[in-house]
Amino acid sequence: MVRACDSARVNANPMNTPGFLDRYFSISARGSSVGQEVRGGFATFFTMAYIVVLNPLIIGTVADKTGQFLGDGNNPNIALVAAATAFVAGILTIIMGVFGRVPFALATGLGLNAFLAFGIASQMSWEDAMGLVVLEGIVIAILVVTGFRVAVFHAIPAQLKTAISVGIGLFIALIGFVDAGFVRRMPDASGTTVPVKLGALGNGSLTGWPTLVFVVGLLVTAFLVARRVKGAILLGIVGTTVLAMIVEAIGKIGPQIPDGSNPNGWSLNVPAWPKNFIELPDLSLLGQFSLFGSFAKIGGLAAVMFVFTLMLADFFDTMGTIVGVGRQANLVQEDGTVERTKEILLVDSLAAAAGGAAGVSSNTTYIESAAGVGEGARTGLASIVTGVLFLLAMFFAPLTEIVPFEAATPALVVVGFLMMTQVKEIDFSDFETAIPAFLTIVLMPFTYSITAGIGAGFVSYIAIKAFRGKARDLHPLMWLVGALFVVYFALEPLKSLLGLS
Repeated sequence: MVRACDSARVNANPMNTPGFLDRYFSISARGSSVGQEVRGGFATFFTMAYIVVLNPLIIGTVADKTGQFLGDGNNPNIALVAAATAFVAGILTIIMGVFGRVPFALATGLGLNAFLAFGIASQMSWEDAMGLVVLEGIVIAILVVTGFRVAVFHAIPAQLKTAISVGIGLFIALIGFVDAGFVRRMPDASGTTVPVKLGALGNGSLTGWPTLVFVVGLLVTAFLVARRVKGAILLGIVGTTVLAMIVEAIGKIGPQIPDGSNPNGWSLNVPAWPKNFIELPDLSLLGQFSLFGSFAKIGGLAAVMFVFTLMLADFFDTMGTIVGVGRQANLVQEDGTVERTKEILLVDSLAAAAGGAAGVSSNTTYIESAAGVGEGARTGLASIVTGVLFLLAMFFAPLTEIVPFEAATPALVVVGFLMMTQVKEIDFSDFETAIPAFLTIVLMPFTYSITAGIGAGFVSYIAIKAFRGKARDLHPLMWLVGALFVVYFALEPLKSLLGLS
């Protein structure tokens, strides 16, 4: 008598002689086929390929404390960062497929790269900042091997973890509005205490064709996302860039001039027909990091806090992604764990270190992997397909140099919205948790600092619990984290008190 499960396997493979791929990836055992895995790999790539454009716009356009951009240049080199972003994503996704054997893809983490650009690189060189990312990845890998990662995961309240993601979403959206010129910083001599206002003139009026391109791009991208169109964010970037090229060809608008003489010009790049569509990728960014240089620049405590903050953001996004996508792919077991969890977490941890070592920020597992699962992907073969496509994308890096901020930043705003949707998981009727969560969320964009938001949330949570006589409810690790943030916030007064400043 043939059992049902045996019958299913026979039907999936009539010859009953599974090949190497089938055996290694358990393709038939998971109810999939090579065709499904290939389709799933393509679907995942097209839903997350936008990172090849967005990552360079976030980390490649911000100067470090020394005034240098990534690659040690005096001007942004978008193609350089794009090529390295695609390379690292491709290699790590293939590794996830081979060793994790699951349909999970990896690339530079949004939110993490923003924190690195605006919160860390402003205080040190890019090499030193990337060194902190490498250290963060090494620490997480050690926590995976020792099993401590799960303990830390359970120590921090789920709603504070959610607040961190929501706050980063608002922060990314603000960056998008500012970089597009939709919202502008007000000059000190403007006679107002308002830090930002709408439009180039700061009077609530929107002017200039580039601003119109941004608005149209935002509406179109939002429409595509609302319709659940696969690859909506990438399609939004491509479509808005084409619109920008048409507008520039007709209107000859030109770039924004540093002296302010053309405030309605394009930001970052002037959209025009590229000189080259394809070229050999420049991977010279790889290896540009200094492991402990930051400790000498900003001190040991501040460096440790930065590593800790990077680790927090990396830590919890990955756990949520693995469980969510794993459940969709029927990889979650009866006890709630995902098959090959340790291998998956180890690859993800090493990806963080690899992203720093390659100069493109921490890499992490992407929730967009769900798109491939939706197309039938169930195994690591789909990840290999996605990884190969990322490696091919390296050769098209020159195309990123024609994308102006006005065409790319609608994607940032929409990504911010998608991260913001998690706010529904916070119980705002429970003030003990809701107030710290609120502080975490609002202080990230209001202070332009992810660290400030996380620190305020943790410290206020501990303080409220303690004042209400519930100190014993707090995990010992929460007390340790809270103490570190208190020292971090009071670092300058402490230095002055101790005569170290």
